Amino acid sequence: MTPRSLAGELVRAALRAADGTAAVHAALQREGQELRVAGQRYDLGAARRVIVVGAGKAAAAMAVGVEELLGDRLDDGLVIAKAGLVGRRPGRIALAEAGHPLPDLAGVQATKRVLDLTAELCADDLVIVLLSGGGTSLLACPAEGVTLEDLDELGDLLLAAGAPIADLNVVRKHLSGITGGQLAARAAPARLLSLVLSDVVGDPLEVIASGPTVADPSTFADALAVLERHHLTGQVPAALLASLRAGVAGERPETPKPGDPRLARSNVQHVIIGSNALAARAAQRRAVELGLSATVLTTGLEGEARLVGRALAAQLRELALHDRPLRRPACLIAGGETTVTLQGGCQGVGGRNQELALSAALDLQGLRDVLLVALATDGNDGPTDGAGAMADGATVERARLAGLDPEARLDAHDAYPLFLALGDLLRTGPTETNVNDLAFLIAL
Repeated sequence: MTPRSLAGELVRAALRAADGTAAVHAALQREGQELRVAGQRYDLGAARRVIVVGAGKAAAAMAVGVEELLGDRLDDGLVIAKAGLVGRRPGRIALAEAGHPLPDLAGVQATKRVLDLTAELCADDLVIVLLSGGGTSLLACPAEGVTLEDLDELGDLLLAAGAPIADLNVVRKHLSGITGGQLAARAAPARLLSLVLSDVVGDPLEVIASGPTVADPSTFADALAVLERHHLTGQVPAALLASLRAGVAGERPETPKPGDPRLARSNVQHVIIGSNALAARAAQRRAVELGLSATVLTTGLEGEARLVGRALAAQLRELALHDRPLRRPACLIAGGETTVTLQGGCQGVGGRNQELALSAALDLQGLRDVLLVALATDGNDGPTDGAGAMADGATVERARLAGLDPEARLDAHDAYPLFLALGDLLRTGPTETNVNDLAFLIAL
């Protein structure tokens, strides 16, 4: 097989492992009226009502899995998914489609319905919450005095500043009426089962979808500190800044904190049913089946995309030239999520994975039988229709022969047109999942 055909096999294996419907079936078992999840048992026959709510890029696929298991035992439900990316649709559980990465009015209206469904419940009710990447934007419930336009501007500023997802979520959940543990607090005293498909490095529950069912250790002061750290206090909308400062002054209630009885472990269970690590290991197993030596280097990959690209290129050179750390044919796998810090006035088109691949290409020049693949598992790398890109030892030469300057494109954050012209964009289409990014380093 060629490096590119091998890469296709690994991408498909990783995405199968991250599938929302399959992940639900792997995590939940039902026998009669008993539902078993990660050592906990739920008596469906004793539950007064069973309600499903959730949000994220995988919400619809996850809801299909729950429906297939629980059938007519479901009493009500609503999940919110990214508009235009839904393939599989649940039948009994209502589906709303809303804006992402920028929240919109459809998201606000759907979130109000989620809040209505989880109001005035009793201890005999069971709420199943389905969360996946993108949930923060889709669960749109702006704090009083804050508009959607304010939140859109905040997101643009933080992303342009290269802020990691954890920083974004610290701020956003202090401007929300549902994230940061507030959904679980609202549903109490009902039992709550939260099924999570993680899109955050390290799988911190308080960060994934901004933790609507998890006690929030961060504070209003922490949210202000994020803005200060990224030098944004003078740029964010005045109403937004005023809202955070009101929280610091005690004029707005804090999000539920660790130790809050409404979120006690006896009443709220969290289960991570899919993650970057699970997808990476699935790709590793497939590589071994195809005759390659393979290992997962890390699932904690973070940092500036162009710097990470150079580091991964160095790993691939070591593999290709010196059979380290594995003997060829081999594949090294890395997972995580990088960032791109845009320079002022940048008009380039691309995504973090495309930028990573272009940076790596500069250091892979002249190598034979190697391939670096950078993949966004949701199928959407930046504001493009690509899921990432592929780079090998001939990428730079081919680009220059086509009249494209790789260094200039990298500096302009304009990788998409280059990879489009070379035919080296990854295009998976919408995957209905999101477990961060994966990089495959192949040397034959």
